[in-house]
Amino acid sequence: MSFCKTAKLSLRLIVLGATCLSQAAFAADAAGVLNVSATVAADCVVGTSTLAFGTVLSTAIQAGNVDSTGNVTVNCSYGVNYTVELDKGAGAGATFARRKMTVSGNKLDYSIYISTARTDVWGNGTAGSETVEGTGTGASQSLSAYGRIFSGQNPPTGAYTDTVNVTVSY
Repeated sequence: MSFCKTAKLSLRLIVLGATCLSQAAFAADAAGVLNVSATVAADCVVGTSTLAFGTVLSTAIQAGNVDSTGNVTVNCSYGVNYTVELDKGAGAGATFARRKMTVSGNKLDYSIYISTARTDVWGNGTAGSETVEGTGTGASQSLSAYGRIFSGQNPPTGAYTDTVNVTVSY
């Protein structure tokens, strides 16, 4: 055998040996543990629609109550208990039972209720007002806000407005 053939054969054996050794080096197993964790926090999101009474004639307000309905939407995590409160609104002198829409210093009294009968005033649970309680489903839940402008008022013309803050406690 010539030296070149012997060198090639030796080189092949060395490569073959290295390949066998490398396969043998990875023949054992090692084990470990990957810890996985997550904390799911309670969450609630609130949304609202406008409680719009629309265009109302002052003679209609003098003659009888004017009713309308809006919505408060609550989306809380599944199983989370929540309470929805409304404040008195921004009108000066407002109470839960007689909120005040205003325009140019003029006032128009109204209230917001938790039922179609308009007997239970929606507030914060004080001064004769009620709150709305529920349990989260993980999906949006719509709560009706039943509004009423009280009869017997003689308001000047104008676009009356108020802002009522909604608070969801959970």
